[in-house]
Amino acid sequence: MLSERVLSQAVHTLSNRYLRLEPVPQDQTMLPGPKPGQRYMLYMHIPFCERLCPYCSFNRFPFEEKKAHRYFADLRMEMEMLARLGYDFDSLTIGGGTPTIQLDELLQTIALARTLFSIKEVSCETNPNHLTSEYVEKLNGNVQRLSVGVQSFDDGLLKQMDRYEKYGSADEIFNRIIEVADAKAFATVNVDMIFNLPAQTEDMLVNDIAAILECHANQTTFYPLMASPAVEKSLARTVGEVNYDREQRYYEMICEGLATGPDAQFEFGDAWTFNKQTKAIDEYIINYEEYPALGSGGLSFLNENLYINTLSVNQYHDAIQNGRMSVFGRARFSKRDHMRYRFMMQLFGLRLDKKQWKKDFGCTVLEGLPAECAFMAASGAIDVDNDEEVTLTPKGRYLMVAMMRQFFVGVNSVRDDARSALPEDERDLLFGAGVAIK
Repeated sequence: MLSERVLSQAVHTLSNRYLRLEPVPQDQTMLPGPKPGQRYMLYMHIPFCERLCPYCSFNRFPFEEKKAHRYFADLRMEMEMLARLGYDFDSLTIGGGTPTIQLDELLQTIALARTLFSIKEVSCETNPNHLTSEYVEKLNGNVQRLSVGVQSFDDGLLKQMDRYEKYGSADEIFNRIIEVADAKAFATVNVDMIFNLPAQTEDMLVNDIAAILECHANQTTFYPLMASPAVEKSLARTVGEVNYDREQRYYEMICEGLATGPDAQFEFGDAWTFNKQTKAIDEYIINYEEYPALGSGGLSFLNENLYINTLSVNQYHDAIQNGRMSVFGRARFSKRDHMRYRFMMQLFGLRLDKKQWKKDFGCTVLEGLPAECAFMAASGAIDVDNDEEVTLTPKGRYLMVAMMRQFFVGVNSVRDDARSALPEDERDLLFGAGVAIK
C-alpha cells in the first residue's frame, strides 16, 4: 500500500533525526524528578533469558545465576533512588528478557515497589515454560497482568524461531495457557503473538487466530515482525527476510477473526492489542505518556527527553553501587517532535484527545501538525474528527500499526547504538551462542 510505504519512510526519517543519542552531562547522576500533577508509570527491565531468540532486539543476556542475583539487588537500590526523587506510581510494568527467570528475586522486588509506591497493578512478561502451578501460585496476588510470549501456535515456526525445544510444542503451550486462564489468578492473561513471519502462510495465521479464540486468554497482542539492523542477519538466517507487501492483509485477517462482527469475542484495546469484552489491563504506552525506566537498557521518556540506561549489566552494577543511576545517553525532543510522539501514541491507542492537546500544546492538532493531519485525512485513515477527538477507520488502524512498527525499529536502532559501547566480554555473550550459564 502506497500510503503505508510513504508513512514508514517518513517515520524512519524522523526517527533517525529525533532518536539520535547524545551523551548525558557528566554531572547528571539521576533522572530528572517528577513534575507536579503528572501521572507516571514505572517500567523495570530484566535482561536475562535462558536462551536468546534470534529475532529479538531488546536488551537481553544469557542467564547467569550469580549475576542475576546481583542485578535484582541493584534494581531495588535504583528503585529507592527513584522514590527519593519524589516519584509515585500506581502501575508497574516488568519486561525483558524473562522477568520470571528468578521468581523469588522478582517477588521481593515487586514487594519493595508496593512498599515505596502506590502500586495498584503490576504487568509482567513471562515465557511458556514458566506457566507451572508453582509459578502461578507465587505470582497470584503479586501480578495482575501476565503476558506470555508465545509468538505462534505452529510447531514449524516455533522450531524455526528456536522456541520449540525451549518452551514446548504448540499443543503443550496451548494447554498451559488454558490452565492459567482458568485458574483466574490474574485479571488479565495476555498472549503475545507475531504476524508476518517470512515462513508464515495464511493457513498458519488462521490457525493462530483460532488458537487464540479457544485458549481462554482475555487479551492478545499481535505484533508485526520488526527488528533492528543488529539482528537483521540472524533474522534472515533463521526465519528469512520480511515481506511487508502482505503485512496489511495479515493484519486485516487478524482484525476480522478476532474483533469484527456481532459474534466477535474481542474488541480493540489499541491498534494491535485485542481485549475480551471484559476490562483488561492495557499496555503502558497507551495510558502513560511519561515513564521512568529502571534497569540495564531501560528507556525513559521524561520532560521531552528519551533517556537510555547503559546496556552493560556490569556498568549498570558499578553505577548503582556508586550511588548514581545508569543513564547512558539521551535524545532531546523539540515541541514539534513531542507533538508527533503524542499524535502517534494516542492514535495508536485509537483516540486522540483534542481538548487535552490544546491545553498541553497551546494550539490545535491541525495547527501543530498540518502535514500529518492532511496525510491521514487523504489516506482515508480518519473516522471521527470533531471538537473532542480524532478516531480511526480500519485503514487508519493499520497505518498506525505500520507507524509503530517503524518507530520501534528506530528505538531498536537506538539500542544498537548503545550496544556499540558494550565491553568486549558482554558483546561476546550477546552475539555468541547465547546460552544460559548456571
